[in-house]
Amino acid sequence: MAVDLLLGLQWGDEGKGKIVDVLTNNYNIIARFQGGPNAGHTLVFNGRKHVLHTIPSGIFHDEAINLVGNGVVIDPVIFKGELDKLEEQQVDYRKSLLISRKAHIILPTHRLLDAASEASKGKAKIGSTLKGIGPTYMDKTGRNGIRVGDLELSDWKEKYRALANKHESMIAYYNVDIQYNLKELEEEFFKAVKVLKSLKFIDSEEYIYQAQKSGKTILAEGAQGSLLDIDFGTYPFVTSSNTTAAGACTGLGVAPNQIGEVFGIFKAYTTRVGSGPFPTELFDEDGETMGRVGNEFGATTGRPRRCGWLDLVALKYACQVNGVTQLMMMKGDVLSGFKTLKVCTSYKYKGEVISHLPYNIEPENVEPIYSELKGWNEDLTAMSDASQLPGALKDYIAFLEKELEIPITIVSVGPDRKQTIFRKQLV
Repeated sequence: MAVDLLLGLQWGDEGKGKIVDVLTNNYNIIARFQGGPNAGHTLVFNGRKHVLHTIPSGIFHDEAINLVGNGVVIDPVIFKGELDKLEEQQVDYRKSLLISRKAHIILPTHRLLDAASEASKGKAKIGSTLKGIGPTYMDKTGRNGIRVGDLELSDWKEKYRALANKHESMIAYYNVDIQYNLKELEEEFFKAVKVLKSLKFIDSEEYIYQAQKSGKTILAEGAQGSLLDIDFGTYPFVTSSNTTAAGACTGLGVAPNQIGEVFGIFKAYTTRVGSGPFPTELFDEDGETMGRVGNEFGATTGRPRRCGWLDLVALKYACQVNGVTQLMMMKGDVLSGFKTLKVCTSYKYKGEVISHLPYNIEPENVEPIYSELKGWNEDLTAMSDASQLPGALKDYIAFLEKELEIPITIVSVGPDRKQTIFRKQLV
């Protein structure tokens, strides 16, 4: 059986968690393949809001196995907090949650390093979530990291001490005012590690291979968005992992020829958290309305998201890099009430008009060129069938499908899992 992928196509916060939750009934295994607790996947059902950071979004379905893959970095303290909340909701995660031995562990000193590095940049800061993600991936590629499988070894604490000591010398090098009590942080960390060790660790690439052979259906869940990919995103204002389709292969050990459907999630407009270029960003009443109506605050950081019109140049680029086969449009309901909608279809770049994403999209180089479409006033949130959607929204969807040459199979009209309209049968 092929492995299907679910990816964000913008700068994150597209609604991946909700769609994974909606689609989980179609899959035996949900597998996270990259990122860490810098992700925030929000799920709403039965009148309650649930926010996950590391645990796959299929965890609330009794029959699904949820796998944290080798490409993920795990903060045991944050992970324990997620488990505590699941226990409060009487979710039996012990039978359904598996951890790859090859996943790397975020140490308390990784978070301190993150804070010191960001503080040292001053106005040039990249907008890190300060979760220690970057330093952990740096240790991974530098071959210094501690992995989940190391916790099963008798000398893992010696490895920890050596790496933590190295980190403290690096923090001192930054020469910034970072106040911390490492002893207190370590006490919390080691308690959380004990909880982590109570879960089932597996050789995840072998597990997935055998699951495929036996006919199990698998959905790979990405974190962050394609435009935050370490290679293909708006560098250096990106995350530290490959958020695109290729990351699923390296983050789970899945061969490229075993990838099936690639589901691409995007908002009907565009948002971004933190620093970095954003060609269609709005600084007017329209942008303020999007943020207020869309409740655009980071699920992990609580920071307000920057809002702007849909950028088709960037979206086409993400579809191309990922090989997207089906699109899913989120937050169509937020655009209700706009008299006119704008969609960026090309850029004016250094004196010429281009329709591809160039190397540099800083404001001094790029000016968005817009097409205008008629808006709609209808409240979409109670609609349950594609036939109920207003004509102007149908025209908006048709315009996007024509431009992107990919079908939009799902339209989300609210945060609840029930507020999901299937326009076409999923393959």
